[in-house]
Amino acid sequence: MPRPIWNGTLSFGLLQVPVQLMPGERSTDLHFRMLDGRTRSPIRYERVNAETGEEVPWKEIVKAYEYAKGSYAIVDEKELKRVAPESTETIDIEAFVDAEAIDERHFEKPYVLVPGKRADKGYVLLRETLRRTGKVGIARLVIRTRQYLAMLKPQERALILILLRFPQELVDIDDYSLPASGVAGQRISARELEMAAQLVDSMTAPWRPADYKDEFRAKLLKVVEASVRKGGRRVARIEPLETPVEPSSNVVDFMSLLEQSLASGKRTRASDRAAVSESAAKSTTRRKGKPAARKKTAAKAPAKKARQRAS
Repeated sequence: MPRPIWNGTLSFGLLQVPVQLMPGERSTDLHFRMLDGRTRSPIRYERVNAETGEEVPWKEIVKAYEYAKGSYAIVDEKELKRVAPESTETIDIEAFVDAEAIDERHFEKPYVLVPGKRADKGYVLLRETLRRTGKVGIARLVIRTRQYLAMLKPQERALILILLRFPQELVDIDDYSLPASGVAGQRISARELEMAAQLVDSMTAPWRPADYKDEFRAKLLKVVEASVRKGGRRVARIEPLETPVEPSSNVVDFMSLLEQSLASGKRTRASDRAAVSESAAKSTTRRKGKPAARKKTAAKAPAKKARQRAS
């Protein structure tokens, strides 16, 4: 099973659901190494000064932006760290929109959200609410050092998180020379439209992804396997150890959090949610007749574990 890319909390309103971000795609490309044809030894790439040909040590390397051909502006590492997004452990849903309102050109990369231990109720609550309302969640999250925009949607038993391209990453279609006129402007006859529709109808089939194969990869794989049989050497692949998921012992009063989220009439900042969630947990404990001190410890446990995972 793949290892989680990111561990944290899915947050909407005052509800927080511990989740893991798991890969939603797998690479099937065949990667080649460059070897010395005389000795079959791997070739090592070095950091070489383009003018002198000398190798440059890491400590002498700086980052720069080429603002014009051959002209560079060096960017200080401290400045880069200052403007870098704050690393958080929250997928913060900022809004819900109609699923069909998002241009598919924004879709970039899929992931699968997997609920943490004892987080199934909150996970299913959001999944089924999105399914019944036809909405998707628009969220922000930080993976490593970069902030991403993402869409959250239900699919079968899963919540799928799709990274989205920002508007500035898309090319405006008006930048290209495209036909502005319609059917009449191109003198397309009714008969031509009818025949084209009949052709589409004759080629219509159910969408079955398994019917479509990467034919080039299959042929390339046969070439590689033939090379291995002729004298290549197989190397045993060592699978990475899976990271154990620590159980969460928090008990959340979802109804109370939903009521507070609706009553507030505004989105709560991520930094304020921990205090609100702890308050809700205390009230739930008192109704059950248990000491508040014990529940306070349990409420803080997930946050402590999240920090341990991040470190």
